[in-house]
Amino acid sequence: MPSLNGAVVLITGANGGIGTQFVHEALARGASKVYASARTPRTWNDERIVPLALDVTDPASIQAAVEAAPDVTVLINNAGASVSSAGILTHTDEEIRRNVETNFLGPLFVARAFAPVLSVKDGAMIIDMHSALSWYAVAGIYSATKAALWSATNSLRLELAPAGVHVVGVHVAYVDTAMAAHATGPKLDPAVLVRTVFDATEAGEYEVLADGTSVQLKAGLSAPLEAVYPQLVDTDA
Repeated sequence: MPSLNGAVVLITGANGGIGTQFVHEALARGASKVYASARTPRTWNDERIVPLALDVTDPASIQAAVEAAPDVTVLINNAGASVSSAGILTHTDEEIRRNVETNFLGPLFVARAFAPVLSVKDGAMIIDMHSALSWYAVAGIYSATKAALWSATNSLRLELAPAGVHVVGVHVAYVDTAMAAHATGPKLDPAVLVRTVFDATEAGEYEVLADGTSVQLKAGLSAPLEAVYPQLVDTDA
C-alpha cells in the first residue's frame, strides 16, 4: 500500500490553511522531507521542511522546482484560486484566466513536469485537490476548472499506473480556511480533511469524498439534470 513513511513530499499552496495541515500531517506520518512551496515561501521552524518558490502558472518556475526537488516521491497539487461572484457570465476576464491557469493548467503542468521524476520512484503518489463543485456547476469558472481537473486526474491516473504512480483525487465542499471565509454553511476542519485524505491514500484508494456534500453530489451524477438543478424546472414552466 502507498505510505507517507519515508516519503519526500512536495505541496503546492503550502502557506494556506489546507497546505499547512498537509505539511504537518505528512511529517507526523513519517515523511523524511517536505517541500513547502508557494509563490512567496514562508519560513518554517523544522529542518525537515524546505521552503520552495513555485508559481504554478509560470512554466519557468515549475521547471526550476523540478530541478530543485529531484527527490520528490509524493506531489500534492493543493494550490488554488477562487472567485468573487458565482455567475460565469459575470466573472471578469481576469478571474476566468486566473482560475483556469491556477486550478486547472497549474496542477496539470506541475504533474506533467514531475511525472518523469515520480515514475522512477517506488511508492510514488500524486494527490490532486478537486472540489465538490467539480460536480455542481454553481460557482461558474471555479466549478468548470475543478471539473476539468477531475477529468485530467483520471487521465493521469491511467497513464501513470503502469509506472506504479498512485494518483488520488480529492473532493470536498467548504473547508474552514480563508478562501471560504465568505461561506455561511458547514465547513470541514482542515486537519480533519487532511487526515481523511492521507488515510484514504495509504489505504490505496483512488478517490476521496471527504464530506457528505461530496458523497451526495457524486451520487447525483446519474440523476436527470432537472433533479440536480431544480431551477431548470422553474425555467421550463
